[in-house]
Amino acid sequence: MLFLDELPEFGPRVLEVMRQPIEDKVVTISRAQGSLTFPANFQLIGAMNPCPCGFYGDPVKACTCSPGIVTKYQKRISGPLLDRIDIHIEVPRVEYDKLSDQRLGEPSAVIQKRVEAARQIQRNRFGIGDKSAAGESATSDNHSEANGSTITCNADMRPADVRQFCDLDETSRTLMRSAMSQLQLSARAYHRILKLARTIADLAGCERILPAHLAEALQYRPRMMEG
Repeated sequence: MLFLDELPEFGPRVLEVMRQPIEDKVVTISRAQGSLTFPANFQLIGAMNPCPCGFYGDPVKACTCSPGIVTKYQKRISGPLLDRIDIHIEVPRVEYDKLSDQRLGEPSAVIQKRVEAARQIQRNRFGIGDKSAAGESATSDNHSEANGSTITCNADMRPADVRQFCDLDETSRTLMRSAMSQLQLSARAYHRILKLARTIADLAGCERILPAHLAEALQYRPRMMEG
């Protein structure tokens, strides 16, 4: 797990060099004497304010930043880097009533069980559950990465796997076609949305991706920034 707080405060070069390890799950260090490649399979979590003062879009306190400053600040995170982040969530101000409410949310243990069940579904999907009595490996050319590692979860799927395991019904295809046009999604975003929708369906215990799962995955894409 790699957590980067105040994401736009990191230098552009630092942020851009993360594009390769996010995509390929390896990091390559090059020097005059040669280069070395190391495994870098991590989950990235980034946090940032909406603007330098932190109150852009706040319903209570007015933002003191000019529109140009807000745009410049937000665009410190490049489009290609944003494209590689699957889930974008805006966290609004938490009202007093919610903070003081004595009702408890869903227990972490319950969430853990749901996540573990979804992970088991994915392990079964990619043939890495229980090995056969003959000791045969369940991996195949279709279910292995270029570096030889086995696909263990939806995030590792390649385009061929997405076509096989993320089939959409006609309603979902229409929704996806509309989203591709209106949101101007890239090919990378297309595949990431389908993989995320597949995971949402797994968490719900659904064998097929339903339109509601796809719609939720689409809502996690970043909003278009105003120029």
